[in-house]
This record gives sequence, structure tokens and C-alpha cells, in this order.
Amino acid sequence: MNLLFDPLFQVPLAVGLLASILLPLLGCLLHAREEWLAALGIAHITAAVQLLGATVELSLLASGGLGAIVAVIAKYSFSQQGNLGYGLLMLMGWAILYLVAANSSLGESLAHALSDGQIFLVGKEQLIAMIVVAIPFLICLPWWSKRLLRARFFVGYEQANKLSAWRWHGSFDLLAALLLAFSTASLGLMASFALVLLPAWAVFTWTNTWRSALIASVMLGVASYMAAFVLALQYDQPFAPVQVAVLLVMAILLRSVMPPILKIHKTA
Repeated sequence: MNLLFDPLFQVPLAVGLLASILLPLLGCLLHAREEWLAALGIAHITAAVQLLGATVELSLLASGGLGAIVAVIAKYSFSQQGNLGYGLLMLMGWAILYLVAANSSLGESLAHALSDGQIFLVGKEQLIAMIVVAIPFLICLPWWSKRLLRARFFVGYEQANKLSAWRWHGSFDLLAALLLAFSTASLGLMASFALVLLPAWAVFTWTNTWRSALIASVMLGVASYMAAFVLALQYDQPFAPVQVAVLLVMAILLRSVMPPILKIHKTA
């Protein structure tokens, strides 16, 4: 535990904490829209573009921003095919990622960093990138929640009332892609996807309000991240697989245990 207070790990800890707060919130919105698989496809596309950017020495902010734009365009191009389209995005991004890695001098090491995560090596650039996306994301969250949920459960409302729906759908997709780009560069592809997928999956079965679902998913994301960070440091393990394993165990336990406990509490 003393390692958590080591100045060497303060910036990585802060970057991961931001990601473990924001990604579960994103996951709740994506689950509500039934677009959770889109996160994996977008993460692969942004990782591929970031790797391409690294080969021409683009900064993290520049390559992440470019990756987000490319990912959003690709998402809209395949959106009519639903989860199949998101699967195609993932395969496309994966193929580009490793073909670039195989044909550039630093590509292989960078590809492994994007795939496996490099949380213990991140610096102020990654922290600034996460803060840049965190501020507008959290500001827009209440605005998005009302409008995106309405669009999901009241199909046709926007068209019937001639609303400019592109403002919230477009801004959400762009900031979501930016968040996935920057978190993937730090935590890794699968660790980021796990923080999107598992907290919402674990809490949606027993929470009865949107607010409680958001709070519970964030608590699970942060708890799993802190546990994984300590375990990976303590036992000198790669962070991303530890994060995925810890979160997977915690999510399954929470999903299994909480509904019976709440049922007993209600009948008592």
C-alpha cells in the first residue's frame, strides 16, 4: 500500500482513477442504448490511428483527437448493421493496429502498450488528456442522460418534434471516442472495455433508478481499479489483465449476490 503514496505512481494513479470513474458512466449510457459492443470497436479504431500517429510523431492529444474523429465516422458508417457493424469495426481496427506494428520501427512495442496497457509508465501528457475529456464529459452527462434515454425508449420523439438530435448524439459519440482513445493509451484496450462493459452489466439487474445505477457502477469501477493497481504493483504483474480479472470477479459476485440480498431486505 505504501507504493500508492510514492511520487512515481501519483500521476498514473490519477489517470487510472479518472478512467475508472468516466468509463463506467460511459458504459451505463452505452448499455442503455444497446451499443456496448461499439466501445470495443471504437477502442480498436482509435488505437490503430494513435499508432499511426506515433509513427509520424504526433502528440497523444493530436492522435487521440484524430482517432476519435475517424472512429465516429466509421461508427456512423456501420451503425445500420448494429452489433455486427461494431464487430466489423473491431476487426478492422485490430488488423490495422497489428499491420502497422509489424511494419514500423517502434510499432510492436507501441501496439503491445496499447493492447496490454502502460498505466505505470504514463505521464503528465496522459493526465492532461484525461482531464481535457473528463470536464466536458461530466458537464454534459445530465444533459445527455435525459435526451439519450428519451431517444432510446421513445423512438420517434425527436423526429416527431423536429428536434436537432445531432447535437447530443454527435457530441456524445465524439467525447466517448476521445475518452476511449485516451484511456486505451493508458489502461489498455481490454481493461478499458472491461470498465465500460462490466460495471453497468453488474448493477443494472438490481438498481432501480438511473442515478443509483450510475453511482453503483462508478463505485465498482473505482474499487476494482484500486484493487488491481495495488495487486499489479505488489506482485509485479501486467496491469491490464489484473484489472480485467479483478473486475470480472467483482462484477459476477455483485450481480449474483445483490438481487437476493435486496429481495430479502424488501420482504423483511
